[in-house]
Amino acid sequence: MIPSTWSQTDRDSPAARAASIAPRLAEFGARYDAAPVFPVESMRCLAAAGLHRDFAPRASGGGSFTDVEARHFALFDVLRIVGRADLSLGRLYEGHVNAMALFDWYASPEQQARLGRELEDGSFYGVWATEPQPGLRIDPGDDGDRVLAGGKSFASGAGGVAHAVVTAQMAGCDRQLVIVAADDASRADVSQWRMRGMRATTSGFYDLTGIRVDAANLLGLPGDYDRDPRFTTGAWRFTAVQLGGVEALLSETRLAMSEAARGDPLQRAKFADCVAAMRTAYLWARECALRAAHDDIDGPAFARLTRGIVERAGLDVMELAARIVGTRSAMDGQRIDKIIRDLSLYLRQAGPDYARDEAAKVWLDHDAWGGEDALW
Repeated sequence: MIPSTWSQTDRDSPAARAASIAPRLAEFGARYDAAPVFPVESMRCLAAAGLHRDFAPRASGGGSFTDVEARHFALFDVLRIVGRADLSLGRLYEGHVNAMALFDWYASPEQQARLGRELEDGSFYGVWATEPQPGLRIDPGDDGDRVLAGGKSFASGAGGVAHAVVTAQMAGCDRQLVIVAADDASRADVSQWRMRGMRATTSGFYDLTGIRVDAANLLGLPGDYDRDPRFTTGAWRFTAVQLGGVEALLSETRLAMSEAARGDPLQRAKFADCVAAMRTAYLWARECALRAAHDDIDGPAFARLTRGIVERAGLDVMELAARIVGTRSAMDGQRIDKIIRDLSLYLRQAGPDYARDEAAKVWLDHDAWGGEDALW
């Protein structure tokens, strides 16, 4: 029922390896949801399967993809599979592969070599861009060095992931990417991360004040992080994780349907609506991945609409699943309850109406969906 772009016979593909550990990831996810802490065992499981390095730069020991479309479709499937198992883990893993893309695009040979050594040790990265006012700054230090001042909020994996790529502001410049250590528990404050869902992401505040910055820690040039189409189109990665959660919810709903429900045409109609919503989201997210693979100029418009379409699919499937399954969908300890709680939070986004309006402007301006250059 759930579509896939990978072959079941390709035992060594990233997707096949992700699928082989998915049951364990789901089991770990339930445990970390019940007692929310950084999911160390889940991350180790990903690393043992080699998934932490599959999408790293080749110079860092990453996967041997020679075709950019194949690489994006492989990542699309892995993100969905990890998201199906545990959305909290999917959020952390998506942050890691986002960092790997930034290293691939902007890192120096020396930085990529250092990354390779860290991946050998099983290290994971995050990407942290959200911050409280007045923001994270790069200030001159007393001895001529530069130091960070400020911190990051909603920093997924704060104190748990080994490193993070963060955005910081230098006077008179666009935002600069900086590589920092992220596993200092004394700098992390996750006490306010008391959420109904996505608990194990430990998305707290991380204080970066006083950390020295030298040339080896500056990733790319000022403004690189915010460059489109890569910046906005990159949303396809988290929509793939969210899609995995929708797929998992649909699978659990099918398994939970009683014989009476299966024999009721009204309940079957609800289930059919779930399938249609999930499949629509799949097609949009997959095309968004394809647009990203080619740095398509209209990729940002596709990404903005894809975010809303995946959100709508998630909201619809959550409502219909609750109606089909009944009170069991809200019982503590039930997998359906966990998926619904996680999706309810993960689907939240800033300015959804603005994103949709910006996409509409592109479609009004020119034919962004077809013509001779259509990617499909």
